Amino acid sequence: MKPYSAHYKELFRLGLPIIIGQIGIIFVSFADTIMVGQHGTADLGAASFVNNMFNLAIIFATGFSYGLTPIVGRLFGSNGKQNIGSTLRNALFANGCIALLLMAAMGILYLNIGNFGQPEELLGLMRPYYLVLLITMPFIMLFNAFKQFADGITDTKTSMWILLAGNVLNIAGNYILIFGKLGLPELGLLGAGISTLISRMAMLAIFMYIFFRSKRYEVYAQGFMRGKITASSQKELFGIGMPVALQMGMETASFSLATIMVGWLGTNALAAHQIMCTVGQLGFMMYYGMAAAVAVKTSNYNGMGDRPNIRRSATAGFHLTLIMALAASTLIYLMRHNIGGIFTDNAQVSLLVAQLAVPFILYQFGDGLQCNYSNALRGIADVKPVMLYAFIAYFVISLPAGYLFGFIFGWGLPGVWMSFPFGLTSAGVMFYLRFRSRVKA
Repeated sequence: MKPYSAHYKELFRLGLPIIIGQIGIIFVSFADTIMVGQHGTADLGAASFVNNMFNLAIIFATGFSYGLTPIVGRLFGSNGKQNIGSTLRNALFANGCIALLLMAAMGILYLNIGNFGQPEELLGLMRPYYLVLLITMPFIMLFNAFKQFADGITDTKTSMWILLAGNVLNIAGNYILIFGKLGLPELGLLGAGISTLISRMAMLAIFMYIFFRSKRYEVYAQGFMRGKITASSQKELFGIGMPVALQMGMETASFSLATIMVGWLGTNALAAHQIMCTVGQLGFMMYYGMAAAVAVKTSNYNGMGDRPNIRRSATAGFHLTLIMALAASTLIYLMRHNIGGIFTDNAQVSLLVAQLAVPFILYQFGDGLQCNYSNALRGIADVKPVMLYAFIAYFVISLPAGYLFGFIFGWGLPGVWMSFPFGLTSAGVMFYLRFRSRVKA
């Protein structure tokens, strides 16, 4: 383990602020789910469907923005700081274009929201909440561009503090708008959506202010102002960002399509699914926080041409991810009978949540493996094969398995969830083998 000790320290330094920011997002998701669940089981079921539909767009958007990190990281590692600001300008333009395309696609889905076989009584709650989340898309994309720029220059703390401030604002807004405090009307699920919109607008505004006024970013702001939107930069950003977006989008699509199947099982199943997806994000965000640090360091080493340290950084990242996976699995197993009660007083929903603990634990290793090595591949800008691997893992393996276990075998909600270990682990193995073949001794 000695060759990895320096990498553990550096990855922990970079990854911890990202993880804290990610856990902050999860904390808000927990708070959203708890507050919405306390307002009513119908609100919780509606939130489950809409949030899982939007997760597809948001994860796709986030994946596309990740294309900026290896470019900035390579420039930072090779002493090309003067070009980073111009690259960020191009990334904001590209992300804005993707945001508009995603809004159009999600708008089409909105017009067909009544055709997905969901409970009729939930549609009136789903539609206004859906529209508010749709408006948040440009703010997500532009904020992501600033965040990936900062991560690429190894400044992960700025994003952390902005995310935490946005989370506090979101939770306060939830309390006020969901339950009608301070003389405002009680808006329920719609109030949660409006609070989310306000917090995302605020986070983008704060990051823009810091970027243009902070001395630390002065050289990058100057490059930003001098830079131009060029075809070559757009080609590079789309060439890296689109495969990552499609890979992450396919993973999320498998969860979103699984949610549609869960909706066939009724409102209680949807509510339990939403609770466990919220809990499951704890592990995913922790793994992806550390994996994002792996992407930053492998891109820095790639800019230096240092292949041995590319390998060591990725391996050290996986070691740390395994520790987190063990901790998350232990916590969920010990609390499996208490988790549902945190979010709802519906005993049937709580029982279904407890039954999902086993498939949850089974997919933690695969989730950590695929997070780590997909980001290691992103760091060295080898991203095109991940699209094929993701399609095989999530659409050829995972989704058919969910239908088989859930409906053909009659296992219900736990059966749908048993498909996740198969999809995530197969993806992780393929990403690992690709990375090993590309970064040889």
